[in-house]
Amino acid sequence: MPVLATVHGVGEGVEKLGVVLVALLAAAAVLARPPRVSERVRALAMLGAIVLTPGLLLADVWHTSQVVHLRAHPAEAAAAILLGLVLVAALTAWFMRRPAALALAAIACLPFRLPISTGGTTSNLLIPLYVVVGAGVLAYALPRLRDPGANADGFDEASPGRLEWLLLAAVVCYALQSVYSADFSKGLENVVFFYVPFALLFGLLRRLPWSRTLLLTGLAVAVAEAVLFSGIGFVEYATKHLLLNPKIVQANNYDNYFRVNSLFFDPSVYGRFLALVMVFVTTIVLWTRRRRDVIVGGVVLAWLLGGIITSFSQSSLAALLLGLAVLAAYRWSVRDTVLVCVAVAALAAIVVLVAPSHTHLGLSGGSQSANNATSGRYSLVANGVKLFGDRPLQGYGSGSFSTVYLDHYLSASGDAVTSASHTIPVTVAAEQGIIGLLLYVALLVAAFARLFRDASRSTARIAVAAAFSALVLHTLVYADFLEDPMTWTLLAIGAALALGGRPGGDARAARITDVAPAAGGDSDAPLAAAPGVA
Repeated sequence: MPVLATVHGVGEGVEKLGVVLVALLAAAAVLARPPRVSERVRALAMLGAIVLTPGLLLADVWHTSQVVHLRAHPAEAAAAILLGLVLVAALTAWFMRRPAALALAAIACLPFRLPISTGGTTSNLLIPLYVVVGAGVLAYALPRLRDPGANADGFDEASPGRLEWLLLAAVVCYALQSVYSADFSKGLENVVFFYVPFALLFGLLRRLPWSRTLLLTGLAVAVAEAVLFSGIGFVEYATKHLLLNPKIVQANNYDNYFRVNSLFFDPSVYGRFLALVMVFVTTIVLWTRRRRDVIVGGVVLAWLLGGIITSFSQSSLAALLLGLAVLAAYRWSVRDTVLVCVAVAALAAIVVLVAPSHTHLGLSGGSQSANNATSGRYSLVANGVKLFGDRPLQGYGSGSFSTVYLDHYLSASGDAVTSASHTIPVTVAAEQGIIGLLLYVALLVAAFARLFRDASRSTARIAVAAAFSALVLHTLVYADFLEDPMTWTLLAIGAALALGGRPGGDARAARITDVAPAAGGDSDAPLAAAPGVA
Protein backbone atom coordinates (compact mmCIF):
# COMPACT_ATOMS: atom_id res chain seq x y z
CA MET A 1 0.00 0.00 0.00
CA PRO A 2 2.70 2.64 0.77
CA VAL A 3 4.27 1.87 -2.61
CA LEU A 4 0.96 2.40 -4.40
CA ALA A 5 0.39 5.64 -2.53
CA THR A 6 3.84 6.84 -3.55
CA VAL A 7 3.21 5.96 -7.20
CA HIS A 8 -0.12 7.78 -7.11
CA GLY A 9 1.50 10.81 -5.49
CA VAL A 10 4.23 10.92 -8.12
CA GLY A 11 1.65 10.55 -10.88
CA GLU A 12 -0.46 13.40 -9.53
CA GLY A 13 2.63 15.54 -9.12
CA VAL A 14 3.52 15.01 -12.77
CA GLU A 15 -0.04 15.89 -13.79
CA LYS A 16 0.13 19.14 -11.82
CA LEU A 17 3.38 20.08 -13.51
CA GLY A 18 1.84 19.19 -16.83
CA VAL A 19 -1.18 21.45 -16.27
CA VAL A 20 1.08 24.42 -15.56
CA LEU A 21 3.30 23.54 -18.53
CA VAL A 22 0.48 23.43 -21.09
CA ALA A 23 -0.85 26.75 -19.78
CA LEU A 24 2.60 28.31 -20.19
CA LEU A 25 2.90 26.87 -23.69
CA ALA A 26 -0.48 28.34 -24.64
CA ALA A 27 0.61 31.70 -23.25
CA ALA A 28 3.85 31.57 -25.24
CA ALA A 29 1.96 30.64 -28.39
CA VAL A 30 -0.29 33.70 -28.13
CA LEU A 31 2.03 36.29 -26.62
CA ALA A 32 5.37 35.57 -28.29
CA ARG A 33 6.03 37.81 -31.25
CA PRO A 34 8.86 37.78 -33.79
CA PRO A 35 11.55 39.01 -34.12
CA ARG A 36 12.02 38.73 -30.35
CA VAL A 37 11.01 35.08 -30.52
CA SER A 38 11.37 33.06 -33.70
CA GLU A 39 8.19 31.85 -35.37
CA ARG A 40 9.53 28.30 -35.13
CA VAL A 41 9.61 28.58 -31.33
CA ARG A 42 6.01 29.81 -31.25
CA ALA A 43 4.93 27.05 -33.61
CA LEU A 44 6.57 24.49 -31.34
CA ALA A 45 4.79 26.01 -28.32
CA MET A 46 1.44 25.63 -30.07
CA LEU A 47 2.18 22.06 -31.08
CA GLY A 48 3.40 21.23 -27.58
CA ALA A 49 0.20 22.56 -26.03
CA ILE A 50 -2.05 20.74 -28.48
CA VAL A 51 -0.19 17.43 -27.99
CA LEU A 52 0.26 17.51 -24.21
CA THR A 53 -3.32 18.56 -23.49
CA PRO A 54 -5.01 15.26 -24.48
CA GLY A 55 -2.13 13.38 -22.87
CA LEU A 56 -2.87 15.04 -19.53
CA LEU A 57 -6.54 14.23 -19.82
CA LEU A 58 -5.79 10.60 -20.66
CA ALA A 59 -3.52 10.29 -17.63
CA ASP A 60 -6.24 11.74 -15.39
CA VAL A 61 -8.98 9.38 -16.61
CA TRP A 62 -6.81 6.31 -17.29
CA HIS A 63 -8.54 4.17 -14.68
CA THR A 64 -12.11 5.26 -15.37
CA SER A 65 -14.58 2.76 -16.78
CA GLN A 66 -14.71 4.49 -20.17
CA VAL A 67 -10.96 4.27 -20.75
CA VAL A 68 -10.82 0.75 -19.32
CA HIS A 69 -13.45 -0.24 -21.90
CA LEU A 70 -11.34 1.23 -24.72
CA ARG A 71 -8.24 -0.49 -23.38
CA ALA A 72 -10.15 -3.76 -23.43
CA HIS A 73 -11.29 -3.09 -27.00
CA PRO A 74 -8.21 -1.75 -28.79
CA ALA A 75 -9.82 -2.07 -32.22
CA GLU A 76 -12.50 0.47 -31.29
CA ALA A 77 -9.89 2.84 -29.87
CA ALA A 78 -7.69 2.48 -32.95
CA ALA A 79 -10.62 3.14 -35.29
CA ALA A 80 -11.65 6.26 -33.38
CA ILE A 81 -8.07 7.58 -33.38
CA LEU A 82 -7.64 6.86 -37.08
CA LEU A 83 -10.90 8.60 -37.95
CA GLY A 84 -9.87 11.61 -35.89
CA LEU A 85 -6.46 11.81 -37.54
CA VAL A 86 -7.94 11.59 -41.04
CA LEU A 87 -10.41 14.37 -40.24
CA VAL A 88 -7.71 16.59 -38.73
CA ALA A 89 -5.44 15.98 -41.73
CA ALA A 90 -8.19 16.92 -44.18
CA LEU A 91 -9.06 20.09 -42.27
CA THR A 92 -5.40 21.03 -41.95
CA ALA A 93 -4.93 20.84 -45.70
CA TRP A 94 -8.07 22.93 -46.20
CA PHE A 95 -7.00 25.60 -43.70
CA MET A 96 -3.52 25.82 -45.21
CA ARG A 97 -5.06 26.61 -48.59
CA ARG A 98 -7.80 28.86 -47.19
CA PRO A 99 -7.11 30.21 -43.68
CA ALA A 100 -10.45 32.01 -43.67
CA ALA A 101 -12.12 28.58 -43.63
CA LEU A 102 -10.76 28.14 -40.10
CA ALA A 103 -12.91 31.04 -38.90
CA LEU A 104 -16.04 29.67 -40.55
CA ALA A 105 -15.44 26.16 -39.24
CA ALA A 106 -14.88 27.50 -35.72
CA ILE A 107 -18.08 29.57 -35.81
CA ALA A 108 -20.03 26.60 -37.13
CA CYS A 109 -18.74 24.33 -34.34
CA LEU A 110 -19.21 26.75 -31.42
CA PRO A 111 -22.62 25.40 -30.32
CA PHE A 112 -22.06 21.67 -30.73
CA ARG A 113 -21.32 19.78 -27.52
CA LEU A 114 -21.13 15.98 -27.32
CA PRO A 115 -21.68 14.02 -24.08
CA ILE A 116 -18.44 12.40 -22.92
CA SER A 117 -18.09 10.51 -19.64
CA THR A 118 -14.88 11.27 -17.75
CA GLY A 119 -13.94 10.70 -14.14
CA GLY A 120 -17.32 9.21 -13.29
CA THR A 121 -19.27 12.23 -14.60
CA THR A 122 -20.62 13.20 -17.99
CA SER A 123 -19.25 16.36 -19.59
CA ASN A 124 -20.70 18.07 -22.64
CA LEU A 125 -17.60 18.69 -24.70
CA LEU A 126 -16.99 20.68 -27.84
CA ILE A 127 -15.38 17.80 -29.71
CA PRO A 128 -15.98 19.26 -33.20
CA LEU A 129 -14.40 22.56 -32.11
CA TYR A 130 -11.38 20.74 -30.65
CA VAL A 131 -10.83 19.07 -34.02
CA VAL A 132 -10.98 22.47 -35.73
CA VAL A 133 -8.53 23.98 -33.24
CA GLY A 134 -6.12 21.07 -33.70
CA ALA A 135 -6.24 21.41 -37.47
CA GLY A 136 -5.84 25.18 -37.19
CA VAL A 137 -2.73 24.80 -35.05
CA LEU A 138 -1.22 22.41 -37.58
CA ALA A 139 -2.12 24.70 -40.50
CA TYR A 140 -0.37 27.57 -38.72
CA ALA A 141 2.64 25.68 -37.32
CA LEU A 142 3.70 23.33 -40.12
CA PRO A 143 4.63 26.03 -42.68
CA ARG A 144 6.61 27.89 -40.03
CA LEU A 145 8.53 24.80 -39.00
CA ARG A 146 9.54 24.33 -42.63
CA ASP A 147 10.24 28.02 -43.20
CA PRO A 148 10.39 30.28 -40.10
CA GLY A 149 9.95 33.32 -42.32
CA ALA A 150 6.67 32.15 -43.83
CA ASN A 151 3.98 34.74 -43.12
CA ALA A 152 2.07 35.04 -46.38
CA ASP A 153 -0.42 32.29 -45.62
CA GLY A 154 -3.26 34.46 -44.30
CA PHE A 155 -2.11 34.50 -40.65
CA ASP A 156 -0.79 37.98 -39.91
CA GLU A 157 1.28 39.11 -36.96
CA ALA A 158 -0.14 41.41 -34.31
CA SER A 159 1.53 42.74 -31.20
CA PRO A 160 -0.14 41.53 -27.99
CA GLY A 161 -1.65 44.25 -25.84
CA ARG A 162 -2.98 44.47 -22.31
CA LEU A 163 -6.02 42.34 -23.19
CA GLU A 164 -3.92 39.47 -24.53
CA TRP A 165 -1.55 39.53 -21.56
CA LEU A 166 -4.41 39.50 -19.06
CA LEU A 167 -6.24 36.72 -20.92
CA LEU A 168 -3.23 34.44 -20.86
CA ALA A 169 -2.37 35.49 -17.31
CA ALA A 170 -5.84 34.22 -16.37
CA VAL A 171 -5.07 30.89 -18.04
CA VAL A 172 -1.73 30.49 -16.27
CA CYS A 173 -3.15 31.64 -12.94
CA TYR A 174 -6.00 29.13 -13.21
CA ALA A 175 -3.52 26.34 -13.93
CA LEU A 176 -1.29 27.34 -10.99
CA GLN A 177 -4.24 27.47 -8.61
CA SER A 178 -5.39 24.03 -9.69
CA VAL A 179 -2.22 22.64 -8.07
CA TYR A 180 -3.65 23.14 -4.55
CA SER A 181 -7.30 22.76 -5.56
CA ALA A 182 -9.70 20.75 -3.41
CA ASP A 183 -10.70 19.10 -6.71
CA PHE A 184 -7.55 18.99 -8.83
CA SER A 185 -9.15 16.65 -11.38
CA LYS A 186 -11.88 19.20 -12.13
CA GLY A 187 -9.31 21.97 -12.42
CA LEU A 188 -7.26 19.86 -14.83
CA GLU A 189 -10.31 19.12 -16.95
CA ASN A 190 -11.19 22.81 -17.19
CA VAL A 191 -7.64 23.63 -18.29
CA VAL A 192 -7.46 20.94 -20.97
CA PHE A 193 -11.09 21.18 -22.14
CA PHE A 194 -11.49 24.94 -22.14
CA TYR A 195 -8.65 27.29 -21.20
CA VAL A 196 -5.81 25.93 -23.34
CA PRO A 197 -7.70 25.06 -26.57
CA PHE A 198 -9.72 28.27 -26.44
CA ALA A 199 -6.55 30.33 -25.89
CA LEU A 200 -5.07 28.74 -29.00
CA LEU A 201 -8.30 29.43 -30.89
CA PHE A 202 -8.12 33.06 -29.78
CA GLY A 203 -4.55 33.34 -31.04
CA LEU A 204 -5.48 31.91 -34.43
CA LEU A 205 -8.66 33.94 -34.97
CA ARG A 206 -7.01 37.16 -33.84
CA ARG A 207 -4.37 36.83 -36.57
CA LEU A 208 -6.87 36.29 -39.38
CA PRO A 209 -7.77 39.16 -41.73
CA TRP A 210 -11.47 39.65 -41.02
CA SER A 211 -12.58 40.83 -44.45
CA ARG A 212 -16.07 41.95 -45.39
CA THR A 213 -16.80 38.60 -47.01
CA LEU A 214 -15.57 36.62 -44.02
CA LEU A 215 -17.61 38.68 -41.57
CA LEU A 216 -20.80 38.34 -43.59
CA THR A 217 -20.31 34.62 -44.21
CA GLY A 218 -19.60 33.98 -40.53
CA LEU A 219 -22.79 35.80 -39.61
CA ALA A 220 -24.76 33.79 -42.16
CA VAL A 221 -23.46 30.52 -40.68
CA ALA A 222 -24.43 31.52 -37.14
CA VAL A 223 -27.87 32.78 -38.19
CA ALA A 224 -28.60 29.57 -40.12
CA GLU A 225 -27.70 27.48 -37.07
CA ALA A 226 -29.75 29.67 -34.73
CA VAL A 227 -32.80 29.39 -37.00
CA LEU A 228 -32.41 25.61 -37.15
CA PHE A 229 -31.98 25.30 -33.38
CA SER A 230 -35.08 27.42 -32.77
CA GLY A 231 -37.08 25.21 -35.13
CA ILE A 232 -36.02 22.13 -33.20
CA GLY A 233 -36.97 23.91 -29.99
CA PHE A 234 -40.44 24.66 -31.33
CA VAL A 235 -40.91 20.97 -32.17
CA GLU A 236 -39.81 20.04 -28.64
CA TYR A 237 -42.25 22.52 -27.14
CA ALA A 238 -45.12 21.29 -29.30
CA THR A 239 -44.47 17.62 -28.57
CA LYS A 240 -43.35 18.15 -24.94
CA HIS A 241 -40.40 15.89 -25.67
CA LEU A 242 -36.73 16.86 -25.31
CA LEU A 243 -34.01 15.32 -27.45
CA LEU A 244 -31.24 15.78 -24.88
CA ASN A 245 -30.60 16.01 -21.14
CA PRO A 246 -32.99 13.91 -18.99
CA LYS A 247 -32.46 16.24 -16.00
CA ILE A 248 -34.45 18.95 -17.76
CA VAL A 249 -37.16 16.40 -18.58
CA GLN A 250 -37.44 15.59 -14.87
CA ALA A 251 -37.56 19.26 -13.93
CA ASN A 252 -40.30 19.91 -16.49
CA ASN A 253 -42.44 17.33 -14.72
CA TYR A 254 -42.51 19.51 -11.61
CA ASP A 255 -42.69 22.98 -13.17
CA ASN A 256 -45.81 24.68 -14.49
CA TYR A 257 -44.01 25.48 -17.72
CA PHE A 258 -42.01 23.44 -20.25
CA ARG A 259 -38.44 24.50 -21.02
CA VAL A 260 -36.80 23.47 -24.28
CA ASN A 261 -33.07 23.20 -24.99
CA SER A 262 -32.99 22.22 -28.68
CA LEU A 263 -29.63 20.52 -29.36
CA PHE A 264 -28.04 22.10 -26.28
CA PHE A 265 -27.82 20.42 -22.90
CA ASP A 266 -28.99 23.51 -21.04
CA PRO A 267 -31.83 25.92 -21.89
CA SER A 268 -29.75 28.89 -20.64
CA VAL A 269 -26.81 28.02 -22.90
CA TYR A 270 -29.28 27.65 -25.77
CA GLY A 271 -30.79 31.03 -24.93
CA ARG A 272 -27.36 32.64 -24.67
CA PHE A 273 -26.45 31.57 -28.20
CA LEU A 274 -29.73 32.88 -29.62
CA ALA A 275 -29.37 36.19 -27.77
CA LEU A 276 -25.90 36.84 -29.17
CA VAL A 277 -26.99 36.05 -32.71
CA MET A 278 -29.98 38.36 -32.29
CA VAL A 279 -27.66 41.22 -31.30
CA PHE A 280 -25.76 40.86 -34.58
CA VAL A 281 -28.91 40.59 -36.69
CA THR A 282 -30.36 43.66 -34.96
CA THR A 283 -27.22 45.61 -35.85
CA ILE A 284 -27.87 45.07 -39.55
CA VAL A 285 -31.56 45.94 -39.18
CA LEU A 286 -30.73 49.20 -37.40
CA TRP A 287 -28.05 50.43 -39.79
CA THR A 288 -29.09 49.24 -43.22
CA ARG A 289 -31.22 51.27 -45.63
CA ARG A 290 -32.23 48.23 -47.65
CA ARG A 291 -35.85 47.36 -47.07
CA ARG A 292 -35.27 43.73 -47.96
CA ASP A 293 -32.64 43.40 -45.21
CA VAL A 294 -34.96 45.00 -42.66
CA ILE A 295 -37.81 42.62 -43.54
CA VAL A 296 -35.66 39.50 -43.55
CA GLY A 297 -33.90 40.57 -40.37
CA GLY A 298 -37.22 41.28 -38.66
CA VAL A 299 -38.56 37.82 -39.53
CA VAL A 300 -35.36 36.18 -38.26
CA LEU A 301 -35.50 38.18 -35.03
CA ALA A 302 -39.12 37.20 -34.41
CA TRP A 303 -38.28 33.53 -34.98
CA LEU A 304 -35.27 33.61 -32.66
CA LEU A 305 -37.18 35.53 -29.99
CA GLY A 306 -39.69 32.70 -29.97
CA GLY A 307 -36.77 30.34 -29.39
CA ILE A 308 -35.59 32.30 -26.36
CA ILE A 309 -39.11 32.51 -24.94
CA THR A 310 -39.61 28.74 -25.14
CA SER A 311 -36.29 28.24 -23.33
CA PHE A 312 -37.68 30.27 -20.40
CA SER A 313 -34.16 31.58 -19.82
CA GLN A 314 -34.49 34.83 -17.89
CA SER A 315 -30.73 35.35 -18.00
CA SER A 316 -30.79 35.16 -21.81
CA LEU A 317 -33.59 37.71 -22.05
CA ALA A 318 -31.68 40.04 -19.73
CA ALA A 319 -28.53 39.61 -21.82
CA LEU A 320 -30.46 40.34 -25.01
CA LEU A 321 -31.94 43.52 -23.54
CA LEU A 322 -28.51 44.79 -22.52
CA GLY A 323 -27.10 44.06 -25.97
CA LEU A 324 -29.99 45.93 -27.58
CA ALA A 325 -29.48 48.84 -25.19
CA VAL A 326 -25.84 49.15 -26.28
CA LEU A 327 -26.93 49.17 -29.92
CA ALA A 328 -29.57 51.81 -29.18
CA ALA A 329 -27.01 54.02 -27.45
CA TYR A 330 -24.80 53.97 -30.55
CA ARG A 331 -27.64 54.24 -33.07
CA TRP A 332 -29.50 57.10 -31.38
CA SER A 333 -28.45 58.63 -28.07
CA VAL A 334 -26.69 57.44 -24.93
CA ARG A 335 -28.73 59.81 -22.78
CA ASP A 336 -32.08 58.74 -24.22
CA THR A 337 -31.15 55.08 -23.92
CA VAL A 338 -30.21 55.51 -20.27
CA LEU A 339 -33.47 57.35 -19.56
CA VAL A 340 -35.52 54.59 -21.19
CA CYS A 341 -33.63 51.89 -19.27
CA VAL A 342 -34.16 53.72 -15.97
CA ALA A 343 -37.88 54.11 -16.74
CA VAL A 344 -38.24 50.42 -17.55
CA ALA A 345 -36.36 49.45 -14.37
CA ALA A 346 -38.57 51.73 -12.30
CA LEU A 347 -41.69 50.24 -13.86
CA ALA A 348 -40.44 46.73 -13.11
CA ALA A 349 -39.75 47.70 -9.50
CA ILE A 350 -43.28 49.09 -9.15
CA VAL A 351 -44.75 45.85 -10.50
CA VAL A 352 -42.74 43.84 -7.99
CA LEU A 353 -43.85 46.06 -5.10
CA VAL A 354 -47.52 46.12 -6.12
CA ALA A 355 -47.92 42.47 -7.12
CA PRO A 356 -45.12 40.45 -5.48
CA SER A 357 -47.10 37.21 -5.49
CA HIS A 358 -47.54 37.30 -9.26
CA THR A 359 -43.85 37.85 -9.87
CA HIS A 360 -42.73 35.33 -7.21
CA LEU A 361 -40.56 38.08 -5.73
CA GLY A 362 -42.22 38.68 -2.39
CA LEU A 363 -39.99 40.76 -0.14
CA SER A 364 -41.47 39.71 3.19
CA GLY A 365 -40.19 36.16 3.05
CA GLY A 366 -36.55 37.08 3.59
CA SER A 367 -33.83 34.87 2.19
CA GLN A 368 -36.20 31.97 1.58
CA SER A 369 -38.40 34.13 -0.63
CA ALA A 370 -35.36 35.41 -2.52
CA ASN A 371 -34.11 31.87 -2.91
CA ASN A 372 -37.41 30.69 -4.34
CA ALA A 373 -37.59 33.66 -6.69
CA THR A 374 -34.11 32.96 -8.05
CA SER A 375 -34.47 29.17 -8.32
CA GLY A 376 -32.00 28.60 -5.50
CA ARG A 377 -29.32 30.97 -6.78
CA TYR A 378 -29.61 33.28 -3.78
CA SER A 379 -28.29 30.51 -1.52
CA LEU A 380 -25.58 29.62 -4.01
CA VAL A 381 -24.34 33.19 -4.10
CA ALA A 382 -24.64 33.77 -0.36
CA ASN A 383 -22.82 30.58 0.54
CA GLY A 384 -20.24 31.19 -2.19
CA VAL A 385 -19.45 34.54 -0.56
CA LYS A 386 -19.02 32.71 2.75
CA LEU A 387 -16.54 30.34 1.11
CA PHE A 388 -14.62 33.35 -0.15
CA GLY A 389 -14.57 34.71 3.40
CA ASP A 390 -13.02 31.47 4.66
CA ARG A 391 -10.05 31.73 2.25
CA PRO A 392 -10.01 35.28 0.90
CA LEU A 393 -6.46 35.35 -0.45
CA GLN A 394 -5.99 32.19 -2.51
CA GLY A 395 -9.41 30.49 -2.42
CA TYR A 396 -9.95 26.74 -2.47
CA GLY A 397 -8.32 26.23 -5.85
CA SER A 398 -9.44 26.14 -9.46
CA GLY A 399 -12.47 23.95 -10.18
CA SER A 400 -13.17 23.29 -6.50
CA PHE A 401 -16.51 25.07 -6.04
CA SER A 402 -18.68 21.98 -6.40
CA THR A 403 -16.60 19.85 -4.03
CA VAL A 404 -16.20 22.53 -1.37
CA TYR A 405 -19.83 23.60 -1.56
CA LEU A 406 -20.91 19.99 -1.09
CA ASP A 407 -18.65 19.58 1.93
CA HIS A 408 -19.82 22.78 3.61
CA TYR A 409 -23.50 23.13 2.76
CA LEU A 410 -25.03 20.14 0.98
CA SER A 411 -23.90 17.13 3.00
CA ALA A 412 -26.74 17.29 5.46
CA SER A 413 -29.48 18.35 3.08
CA GLY A 414 -28.71 15.83 0.37
CA ASP A 415 -29.38 18.40 -2.34
CA ALA A 416 -27.94 18.02 -5.81
CA VAL A 417 -24.35 19.00 -6.33
CA THR A 418 -23.74 22.31 -8.00
CA SER A 419 -20.84 23.07 -10.32
CA ALA A 420 -20.82 26.85 -9.88
CA SER A 421 -22.46 29.70 -8.00
CA HIS A 422 -24.21 30.81 -11.21
CA THR A 423 -22.49 34.15 -10.68
CA ILE A 424 -19.01 34.10 -12.16
CA PRO A 425 -17.39 36.66 -9.80
CA VAL A 426 -18.54 34.61 -6.80
CA THR A 427 -17.24 31.38 -8.31
CA VAL A 428 -13.91 33.04 -9.10
CA ALA A 429 -13.70 34.52 -5.58
CA ALA A 430 -14.43 31.20 -3.86
CA GLU A 431 -12.02 29.21 -6.05
CA GLN A 432 -9.23 31.71 -6.68
CA GLY A 433 -9.57 34.28 -3.90
CA ILE A 434 -8.56 37.91 -4.23
CA ILE A 435 -5.78 36.94 -6.64
CA GLY A 436 -8.18 35.51 -9.20
CA LEU A 437 -10.86 38.12 -8.55
CA LEU A 438 -8.51 41.05 -9.23
CA LEU A 439 -7.32 39.39 -12.41
CA TYR A 440 -10.92 38.80 -13.50
CA VAL A 441 -11.83 42.47 -12.95
CA ALA A 442 -8.70 43.68 -14.74
CA LEU A 443 -9.50 41.39 -17.67
CA LEU A 444 -13.03 42.78 -17.96
CA VAL A 445 -11.74 46.36 -17.87
CA ALA A 446 -9.18 45.61 -20.59
CA ALA A 447 -11.74 43.77 -22.73
CA PHE A 448 -14.32 46.55 -22.59
CA ALA A 449 -11.62 49.14 -23.23
CA ARG A 450 -10.40 47.29 -26.32
CA LEU A 451 -13.87 46.63 -27.74
CA PHE A 452 -15.48 50.01 -27.06
CA ARG A 453 -12.58 52.33 -27.87
CA ASP A 454 -13.46 54.03 -31.20
CA ALA A 455 -16.10 51.37 -31.84
CA SER A 456 -18.38 53.96 -33.46
CA ARG A 457 -16.18 53.82 -36.56
CA SER A 458 -17.61 50.44 -37.51
CA THR A 459 -20.94 48.68 -37.13
CA ALA A 460 -18.97 45.45 -36.91
CA ARG A 461 -17.16 46.69 -33.81
CA ILE A 462 -20.39 48.03 -32.30
CA ALA A 463 -22.01 44.63 -32.73
CA VAL A 464 -19.09 42.78 -31.15
CA ALA A 465 -19.03 45.21 -28.20
CA ALA A 466 -22.79 44.86 -27.68
CA ALA A 467 -22.66 41.07 -27.92
CA PHE A 468 -19.76 40.87 -25.46
CA SER A 469 -21.67 43.09 -23.02
CA ALA A 470 -24.64 40.74 -23.28
CA LEU A 471 -22.40 37.73 -22.74
CA VAL A 472 -20.79 39.22 -19.63
CA LEU A 473 -24.21 39.96 -18.11
CA HIS A 474 -25.27 36.39 -18.83
CA THR A 475 -22.22 35.08 -16.96
CA LEU A 476 -23.11 37.29 -13.97
CA VAL A 477 -26.47 35.59 -13.58
CA TYR A 478 -25.65 32.15 -14.95
CA ALA A 479 -22.19 30.64 -15.44
CA ASP A 480 -19.22 30.09 -17.78
CA PHE A 481 -17.02 32.98 -18.85
CA LEU A 482 -13.62 31.77 -20.03
CA GLU A 483 -15.14 28.29 -20.18
CA ASP A 484 -17.28 29.44 -23.11
CA PRO A 485 -15.62 29.56 -26.55
CA MET A 486 -17.94 32.39 -27.57
CA THR A 487 -16.09 34.64 -25.09
CA TRP A 488 -12.75 33.96 -26.77
CA THR A 489 -14.20 34.23 -30.27
CA LEU A 490 -15.85 37.58 -29.63
CA LEU A 491 -12.65 38.93 -28.09
CA ALA A 492 -10.56 37.63 -31.00
CA ILE A 493 -12.79 39.21 -33.63
CA GLY A 494 -13.08 42.43 -31.66
CA ALA A 495 -9.32 42.61 -31.12
CA ALA A 496 -8.63 42.03 -34.82
CA LEU A 497 -11.14 44.68 -35.89
CA ALA A 498 -9.82 47.16 -33.33
CA LEU A 499 -6.31 46.66 -34.65
CA GLY A 500 -7.47 47.11 -38.23
CA GLY A 501 -9.16 50.38 -37.41
CA ARG A 502 -6.12 51.93 -35.71
CA PRO A 503 -4.94 54.90 -37.80
CA GLY A 504 -1.48 54.25 -39.15
CA GLY A 505 -1.13 51.39 -36.76
CA ASP A 506 -0.29 47.99 -38.15
CA ALA A 507 0.55 46.85 -41.66
CA ARG A 508 -2.29 44.36 -41.49
CA ALA A 509 -4.83 47.15 -40.92
CA ALA A 510 -5.50 47.34 -44.65
CA ARG A 511 -6.42 43.67 -44.60
CA ILE A 512 -9.36 44.35 -42.32
CA THR A 513 -12.61 45.31 -44.02
CA ASP A 514 -12.96 48.98 -44.85
CA VAL A 515 -15.55 50.51 -42.56
CA ALA A 516 -17.61 53.65 -42.68
CA PRO A 517 -18.63 55.74 -39.64
CA ALA A 518 -21.56 54.05 -37.93
CA ALA A 519 -23.29 57.23 -36.82
CA GLY A 520 -26.10 58.55 -38.95
CA GLY A 521 -27.12 55.39 -40.73
CA ASP A 522 -27.48 57.05 -44.10
CA SER A 523 -25.38 54.64 -46.08
CA ASP A 524 -25.36 51.03 -47.07
CA ALA A 525 -21.70 50.84 -46.01
CA PRO A 526 -22.47 49.61 -42.47
CA LEU A 527 -24.13 46.55 -43.92
CA ALA A 528 -21.08 45.93 -46.03
CA ALA A 529 -19.09 45.98 -42.82
CA ALA A 530 -21.59 43.77 -41.04
CA PRO A 531 -20.15 42.00 -38.01
CA GLY A 532 -18.91 38.49 -37.67
CA VAL A 533 -20.63 36.45 -35.00
CA ALA A 534 -19.65 33.87 -32.41
